[in-house]
Amino acid sequence: MSAIMRLPQNVRLGIGLVCCGVVLFAVGEAFVKVLVPKHDVPQIVWARYLFHAAVFFVLFPTAGVARQLRTTRPLLHVTRSLLMLLATTLFFTALRYLPLADAVAINFAAPLLVTALSIPLLGEKVGWRRWCAIVVGFLGVLLIIRPGLGAMHWAAVLPLGTAVCYSLYQVLTRIAARTDNVQTSLFWTSAVGVLVSSCIVPFFWTTPTLASWGWMIALGAVYGVGHYLLIRGLEIAQASVVSPFIYTQIVWAAALGYLFFGDLPDGFTVTGACIVIASGLYIWRRESRPAA
Repeated sequence: MSAIMRLPQNVRLGIGLVCCGVVLFAVGEAFVKVLVPKHDVPQIVWARYLFHAAVFFVLFPTAGVARQLRTTRPLLHVTRSLLMLLATTLFFTALRYLPLADAVAINFAAPLLVTALSIPLLGEKVGWRRWCAIVVGFLGVLLIIRPGLGAMHWAAVLPLGTAVCYSLYQVLTRIAARTDNVQTSLFWTSAVGVLVSSCIVPFFWTTPTLASWGWMIALGAVYGVGHYLLIRGLEIAQASVVSPFIYTQIVWAAALGYLFFGDLPDGFTVTGACIVIASGLYIWRRESRPAA
């Protein structure tokens, strides 16, 4: 068992780490919005994975690479890694067109989908209360997107696609956790992302300026450190306690979107986001009970 798994429980520190992690995610999304007018999304995705992997090798000893690569389920790890790559690509594409807060709010449908998918893929039981929360949560998503009313950009469906891919990724990660540790899952996610995006990026390459290189390096770094803090937080405190604080990301996304891009969520988006968040929090509360 790795040293990470032996960390003592510390709820306050766990909450603090999770909150810091989601702040970095919001900052990374702001960096993406800076880059998308100048570079194609596949190049930004490549930079995110490449420099994220660099952070991985800084945080974890390179001598353990062979050990982290070892798994009895390589196909499972490749599949979940490709889902994460697709989720990232869809979300970064959405950020080209949508305000930060709108994209993040729609993407928060992922926990609802994880609960729904846990039935066929994990054999878990979901009671009628959680099914009601799932339905209500998706009504909140529809309120944000407002399909057929022409109020929201067509790209609003992209974060929903991200949520689908990310929820499948999370379910497969739960399955992988039965036999592999967190570091192995992280390694495969980074390695597959770097390899696949490196094969695609030559077709979309635009030579970055020095400033763009700086943004790209910072993008990978903040995502890498953010994921590290999030995982640490979930390891030293119960997930049912710290997971709701992941939703604080939308506050930072709205603040950064307004301060740097002049984007302010409208009333429908705020109301829809509140519904989605409330549904997600209710599901987390029910799942923290053994008999929920």
